[in-house]
Amino acid sequence: MEIGSWHTMRSFYRDRSVTQQRLAPGSVRRVLSYARPYRLPLAFFLFTTSVSAVITVAVPLLLKTIIDRGILAHDTSVVFAVAGIVAGLALLGAALSIVQRWLSAKIGEGLIYDLRTRVFEHVQRQPIAFFTRAQTGSLVSRLNSDVIGAQQALTSTLSSVVANALALVLTLGVMLYLSWLVTVIALVLLPLFIIPARLVGRRLQRLARESMQLDAEMGTTMTERFNVAGAMLVKLFGQLEDEARTFAGRASRVRDIGVVTAMFGSVLFIALTLLASMATAVTYGVGGSLVIDGTFQLGTLVALTALLSRLYAPITALSNVQVDVMTALVSFDRVFEVLDLKPLIAERPGAVALPRSRPGNGHGNGGAPGTVLAPEIQFDRVSFRYPSPSEVSLASLESIALPVAERTGAGQDVLRGVDFTAPAGRLTALVGPSGAGKTTITHLVSRLYDPTAGTVRIGGYDLRDLTLASLQSTVGVVTQDAHMFHDTIRTNLSYARPHASEAELEQACRAAQIWDLITSLPDGLDTVVGDRGYRLSGGEKQRLAIARLLLKAPSVVVLDEATAHLDSESELAVQRALRVALANRTSLVIAHRLSTIREADQILVIVDGQIAERGTHEDLLAAGGEYADLYHTQFSRQEVKAELPGRERQEPLTRA
Repeated sequence: MEIGSWHTMRSFYRDRSVTQQRLAPGSVRRVLSYARPYRLPLAFFLFTTSVSAVITVAVPLLLKTIIDRGILAHDTSVVFAVAGIVAGLALLGAALSIVQRWLSAKIGEGLIYDLRTRVFEHVQRQPIAFFTRAQTGSLVSRLNSDVIGAQQALTSTLSSVVANALALVLTLGVMLYLSWLVTVIALVLLPLFIIPARLVGRRLQRLARESMQLDAEMGTTMTERFNVAGAMLVKLFGQLEDEARTFAGRASRVRDIGVVTAMFGSVLFIALTLLASMATAVTYGVGGSLVIDGTFQLGTLVALTALLSRLYAPITALSNVQVDVMTALVSFDRVFEVLDLKPLIAERPGAVALPRSRPGNGHGNGGAPGTVLAPEIQFDRVSFRYPSPSEVSLASLESIALPVAERTGAGQDVLRGVDFTAPAGRLTALVGPSGAGKTTITHLVSRLYDPTAGTVRIGGYDLRDLTLASLQSTVGVVTQDAHMFHDTIRTNLSYARPHASEAELEQACRAAQIWDLITSLPDGLDTVVGDRGYRLSGGEKQRLAIARLLLKAPSVVVLDEATAHLDSESELAVQRALRVALANRTSLVIAHRLSTIREADQILVIVDGQIAERGTHEDLLAAGGEYADLYHTQFSRQEVKAELPGRERQEPLTRA
């Protein structure tokens, strides 16, 4: 006889240590709040589950009636009538099973959708520091396994508890009514089911934990080695045989665990089935003697035996109900942990939209040629320090919690009293040694972070008073290593303006000096750029990023070493594209190659988080300070002399 399904047995695989975890206060109330939109289908789902449990107990009683009052009494009308009722209940049970499956899917998938979309949107609002610390795999796990585990709390776990509890109460009640002696004997045999299941279950739990850990390690290895950068690193520095041997060792351990787990599971299932069969034999032995003695009729014995088969499965399942419920609630709690992490950057109530200004350069941006409509940027005594890990991340999302100062510089000011104005429609360059705070300044302009003290303004508006959407449409950024999605050129460009026309795409690409390359490709704009754009050269990817920026048409442009690490030919092509991108836009440019920003309207020399010098190229060279030292470090005396009028020199970034 079958005492339960593999679904019931799986509860023995689960880690019982989950019952020792403490849920955050109010977790259960929050779970119920997510169930509220589904309360009507959930109530109907529980109703159909309860009816199914009643049918499970009713059928043995009908078997008793058909035997005692029909077959033994030689009354065919009773036999046919009761047989028809049994058939009808079977059809009803089948229909209820379909309805339950539909309701379970509707509730479960709806809840998964609600949680996934909310977590996804919430994670996207986290600061950059969050993503520099959190493991991507852990975040994906919250959106997948934990969300699904949370969903099971309202479907499989809840229905299992209700159905098993109701079936157990009804079955025990009916069995006690039919024969208290047989019922007591059945309960005495119960430890023979629970004890071996618990013993084997502990071993299965240890194996399951080890298997999950090894699966996670293999997943991390594959994720790191299968992206372009990781694969290149392995080929250049790694030992392919060692990599394969290490992976094979973990995979073989998972294989061995899988075999052992399968055998333990089979032994457990067979042992429980055997014990159930033994219990059935005892019931027939004791009950049969009672029938012979005339204590009760044959139909009662058949009903007791049928009910016995429905007794042990609910008891076995309910013996692990605490583990099942806590596993589901802990999954909810892990999801809530992410949702409770407050974003550092958020819109204030009543935030206003920054008036949309466009550079008037005659390129279809809405302004007359030569008209400056771009806003100015102001830093008013700005100081900044990076947030601590507890402010931006969760320990459970990090594989290694590094000391704060080691990675982020949290606790110490990265910028101190920075005060300057980047004039509207002009180019302001930031130079200085690595780690001086240049990139941090650009992060504050695009509001990836808020200043610790002081104010950053665009067009006279404090960035904290503006809507994020209007700020994002105003500020465009091109970084040193522009990111491209593993998709077509068209999709990557349209990310800046989803409904851009073909003509607008072509115009942006021509201005970025990349259109000729695109037309030479077999698939043109529909060419796939590869993971992170690795099918493109560095210069091509930068020009594509500039085309994307031009398509966005921001009035403020931030360039974070956009021409660094490019060869001379690629750099010249990118610089020609940038001349269009910067035309009549307020520009903030970080450059290590000082030759590219000689004609900037203003150069700020950043040293140790402060502005050490400011002025034009000629003024700063004449001052003989930090800028002059940096410049002379890059160029020999002969190259400095070559800057005299009439001599050919590298094409600088200009305002056009």
